[in-house]
Amino acid sequence: MKQRRQAGTRSGAGPSLVSFTAMNARPALLLMTLALGSPAAEAPQPKVVLPERLGFTTPAPFPDIKTAYVLGSESASETYVIRVRLKAGGRVPAHTHPDTRYSTVLSGTLYVGFGTLASETRVTAVPAGAVYVAPANVPHYLWARDGEVVYQEAGVGPTGTKVQGAAP
Repeated sequence: MKQRRQAGTRSGAGPSLVSFTAMNARPALLLMTLALGSPAAEAPQPKVVLPERLGFTTPAPFPDIKTAYVLGSESASETYVIRVRLKAGGRVPAHTHPDTRYSTVLSGTLYVGFGTLASETRVTAVPAGAVYVAPANVPHYLWARDGEVVYQEAGVGPTGTKVQGAAP
């Protein structure tokens, strides 16, 4: 007795890949088209924050700086980014933050010292393009000795600033 082969099969091996693909190509293409055309499949767009849209303010305890939140906020439990302008010759007295801060100097040279008392002889120069880290609750102070400095700080909130020697 001769066995008859069904169309699209290999001697009893079941449907061939070619016939399986051909049978399911239309529904698969339809599903892909629906998925790609749906709003859920759209790629996210980058969030661009332009510098001219930043709203700078001068925090009460620090008359030599202007700050603007680029992303996030001081009170939220999220990542934040702050842009800071420290005027030429300006100083920020010893202070702490409850979170670790990562600061990138964008222009100028920032002089940073660690400790509760500011000392001009115990500072480290942080040039434009460099990053310094201020660990959580470690007192540090800043100085724009050579001219205006612009830097950007990032951390995870909620955050705040406590000036050393200030009332709790």
